[in-house]
Amino acid sequence: MRLADLQTPALVVERAALEHNLATMAEALPGDRLRPHVKAHKTTALARLQAEAGHRRFTCATIREVEGMAAAGLGDDLLLANEVLDASRLGKLDARVTVAVDSEQTIEAAVAGGVGEVVIDVNVGLPRCGCAPADAGRLADRARSRGLEVRGVMGYEGHLMLVGDQGERARTTEESMALLVGAFGDVGGELISAGGTGTYAVNTWATEIQAGSYLLMDTAYSALELPFVEALTVLATVVSASPDWAVADLGLKSLGMDHGNPTIPSRDVWFCSDEHTTFSPPAEVGDRVRVLPAHVDPTVALHEWIHLVDGDEVVDTWPVDLRGW
Repeated sequence: MRLADLQTPALVVERAALEHNLATMAEALPGDRLRPHVKAHKTTALARLQAEAGHRRFTCATIREVEGMAAAGLGDDLLLANEVLDASRLGKLDARVTVAVDSEQTIEAAVAGGVGEVVIDVNVGLPRCGCAPADAGRLADRARSRGLEVRGVMGYEGHLMLVGDQGERARTTEESMALLVGAFGDVGGELISAGGTGTYAVNTWATEIQAGSYLLMDTAYSALELPFVEALTVLATVVSASPDWAVADLGLKSLGMDHGNPTIPSRDVWFCSDEHTTFSPPAEVGDRVRVLPAHVDPTVALHEWIHLVDGDEVVDTWPVDLRGW
């Protein structure tokens, strides 16, 4: 199959760029120093490539992701890094599953669901999940009293991932990690789990980094001048053309838009609507354009297939099999 044979919009990953990103991260964070976050690509075929690069532990965002990874034989050590109040499906899996908890209710959910291991999720500055650092030790004691093994702490400095100045990113990451390391002193265990693609190189306090977007990348992360390259684009077809603009057949329903408009090289994107993206200068009807998303995670979740390409040749097609809940 050739690129021209694909029905658009279609997710396309360049093999050389993908291999570069795999090798670059494996050198920077070998083995258990990286716990790749599969929410970025939601594809067990890509997770398998990460495992082959030496990363056998994985981070998941949903129960569906945990189940899919276990079913694919990638369940050596799966961390569900989000709180859940029904863990019953997790306790039935033939996999090592650890769940993040930040309250007595989520601890009880782990117990009821048959999950034996937890990490204490600590708020390190992002106003989302996580207990107060001073409360982490109490929750760890509570978890142990209920028969759970507490593996350590987790804290996500997500509010710092896209800070443009690397010096500022490093300074504020140190402040966030001081909270997490302090909580770890009260909790104990083996793990200080944190970080992401934006802070992987400056977060030296975490024992493992939960980066995911590095593998495929997007324009938001590319603006940080990281050593990873944009491997993923959305292939689109020009379906309408006017003297001053053209319209491609992808839009809000095939692009993650929370980080802004996508990018079309050598073009100005005007706006996106449900099924269309308007840009200039115009192109001819029938032309193909490669569109770079601003946020890779929600973009991938909108598609059923990822096509691996080498030049104009489609060399493999993988299902995005961890989508949904």
